[in-house]
Amino acid sequence: MRIHFIAIGGAAMHNLAIALKIKKYHITGSDDIINDPSKTRLKDYELYPSELGWHEDRITKELDAIVLGMHAREDNPELLKAKKLNIKIFSYPEFIYEQSKLKTRVVIGGSHGKTTITSMILHVMNFYEKDVDYMVGAQLEGFDVMVKLTEENDFIVLEGDEYLSSPIDKRPKFHLYKPNIALISGISWDHINVFPTYEIYKKQFEIFVESIVEGGSVTYNLDDIDTNEIVNNTNRSIRKFDYSMPDFNIRDGVTYLQTIEGELPLEIFGRHNLSNLMGAKWICQQMGVDEDDFFQAISCFKGASNRLEKLYSTNNSFIFKDFAHSPSKVKATVNAIKDQFDEYKIIACFELHTFSSLNSDFINEYKDTLSNADIAIVYFSKKILESKKMSNIEFTDIVKAFNNNDLIVFDDSSKFKDYLSSMDFDNSVLLMMSSGNFGNIDYDDLQKLLLN
Repeated sequence: MRIHFIAIGGAAMHNLAIALKIKKYHITGSDDIINDPSKTRLKDYELYPSELGWHEDRITKELDAIVLGMHAREDNPELLKAKKLNIKIFSYPEFIYEQSKLKTRVVIGGSHGKTTITSMILHVMNFYEKDVDYMVGAQLEGFDVMVKLTEENDFIVLEGDEYLSSPIDKRPKFHLYKPNIALISGISWDHINVFPTYEIYKKQFEIFVESIVEGGSVTYNLDDIDTNEIVNNTNRSIRKFDYSMPDFNIRDGVTYLQTIEGELPLEIFGRHNLSNLMGAKWICQQMGVDEDDFFQAISCFKGASNRLEKLYSTNNSFIFKDFAHSPSKVKATVNAIKDQFDEYKIIACFELHTFSSLNSDFINEYKDTLSNADIAIVYFSKKILESKKMSNIEFTDIVKAFNNNDLIVFDDSSKFKDYLSSMDFDNSVLLMMSSGNFGNIDYDDLQKLLLN
């Protein structure tokens, strides 16, 4: 097949493009801006566009299909040309469903934890050399391309994102997969530019549960009230498996999980991660891995990229990076660090970067999320506000929203970096939380601060 990707530079889009090239499809693509890691990886697979920008002459009748990414607009000239020529247009979740209709589809949904749970499942399958197809939003150790599509594998494991599918398909991505085996890790309001109220957002998970095929299953977090309500209110003919926080303890900076066979030391930590682990266990059991084998494999799981990822450490200082951006995840991440490193000074840096986090009505949801940090810092970029066509935020409004009079706020990346450079990191944990990059901060420079 000849397939053209409009907005090929996206995290999932470029991985799908590479996966299809590996399957010997003829792949082309376009985008107006492509950043690393997509840029380097597309170049490695000879898929990087010869010229950036949108060029309608790339769209010809010889194409079998278009895969349309969210980065494109409805008036994109290549999209308009494809419509004019009546070329089949897919969003990437639509395309993945078409490729996996004959497989057992395992879909991991939830406002937080879905990347980590998907990563845990793939780690376990890889540990036991069980070959499965997959799509996951983070880079995993031991994996090259984070989308795999084959003809022969029985299972496909999909990270079920609730954001919109494409500029012309306003359905959440996870509504399109029709899972045989589903999981919901929890629900907390996000993406307010698309779901302006919590009830509208919550409704998407109700629809997700109703999309599970008859006779399928849903695994759900019993500790999350709304998830519990949605699952137990459905009349769908599906099996239901609940999970909750396991027993654990922390000694000398190591988290030990309590199992029937005794204590199991883990590479990961934090209550969210432990809850995610129990959800992943149930999914793996439904995929043919028993509990004891799951625990053996998960003990060496180091985490997904950008999810409580340890970047650097010395004898008495650490730097962690996390993708946290929603209020519940920010609070959980700070608390996880505090629990694990109780005797250390916790320096928590959070970037307001998403549309939701920068919204003056939503920002109050961050109340007390940084309260467990010894030093709490919030950074935001005026350029990001301008690019999203949003009004400026006053420092005093941020301090009030976070309910922290000691909160330090920066809107200048140079001043933020200078402040970090002036700090004493002895016996400290520096936690960097953002779905952005703190104004292009160089993490190698932060490593030098620890060494100094």
